[in-house]
Amino acid sequence: MATLARTDTSLVGYWWWTIDRWNMGAVAILAMLGALLTLAASPAIAERLSLDTFYFARRQIVFLALGLSAMIAISFLSLRGVRRFSVVLMVVSVILMILTLFFGDEIKGASRWLKIGGISIQASEFVKPAFAILAAWMFSVSRLDDRIPGYSIATGMYFFVIGLLLLQPDVGMSIVISAIWGMQIFVAGLPLTFVIAVAAFFLAGSFCAYFVFDHVRGRVDRFLDPDVSVGFQVSRSIEAFRNGGWTGRGPGEGRVKEVLPDAHADFILAVAGEEFGLIVCMVIVALFLFVVLRGFTRIFKDDDFFVLLAVTGLLVQFAIQAIINMASTLNLMPPKGMTLPFISYGGSSTLALGLGMGMVLALTRIRSSQGSSHG
Repeated sequence: MATLARTDTSLVGYWWWTIDRWNMGAVAILAMLGALLTLAASPAIAERLSLDTFYFARRQIVFLALGLSAMIAISFLSLRGVRRFSVVLMVVSVILMILTLFFGDEIKGASRWLKIGGISIQASEFVKPAFAILAAWMFSVSRLDDRIPGYSIATGMYFFVIGLLLLQPDVGMSIVISAIWGMQIFVAGLPLTFVIAVAAFFLAGSFCAYFVFDHVRGRVDRFLDPDVSVGFQVSRSIEAFRNGGWTGRGPGEGRVKEVLPDAHADFILAVAGEEFGLIVCMVIVALFLFVVLRGFTRIFKDDDFFVLLAVTGLLVQFAIQAIINMASTLNLMPPKGMTLPFISYGGSSTLALGLGMGMVLALTRIRSSQGSSHG
């Protein structure tokens, strides 16, 4: 593609010269690191479960290939195409979430997975990018025409999605959706009293989650009580970082993957720290930071209000998910099972992240002055 001329007016040529190739490359590097770390972390888990040694590694490589393919495919869409796709994605995801409540597999007291044709799907993962786009759309159309109740529609959609998530229950995903909605409200420039009311609601919701959900209360109590040692997985994770030092013990020399059941998923950063060292971990953090900051620099050059809100929501989702995973691994916050984007093992998460980053790339493409988001 690098040989395509700037005068190339074909679909691929126009896409290549308008897409953010730097961010696309950064995501591809994250995916390659994810494949490498899954190869390092998963064989021990697979063998403990009496599976083929590279069972998880092969699956994750397929997931990453699908995720990157979805990212590239979605990045070809116009602004209108992104909105239309998000409507379809939201409708399908909500239907699957409702079916999950009745027919989903219950794991550790929560029903989040639905098996369809032998494939397990976590529908709530796909709600996140769709919600970010649709909420931004409603906020932006309300700004353009105050006769359209966009704020009310976005608020109703938020409470509906949160209600479905809490019925599973999935407090972590609810936090991510709330962060998207809250940040979009702030950027939309709503009255300060409304922003304060939303902040108070989030605070009250956090207290309610503590008292209503036993697993939330248990994790918070263990995190805050100085007399209680950290959980097994977290303590082993911190020990892995300590053993790895700056340069790591070397590929395949780590031991944390032999004792952690989630070494290939929620705690894969600990494997990276032990085998490849703090330097590689810092590279991973730098890549996440680059993707987020690069995305914001692109939208600051765009005068489209919908693009500003939509990309803000998508990047907040991406950043919050990475922060929660890394902070949990380092015992900086109560543990919460959430994947590290494009690094941790997980099919639904990887594919949904690919769709979300594809939307970011589509929305941040260089557009002519005629490329109105409402055309």
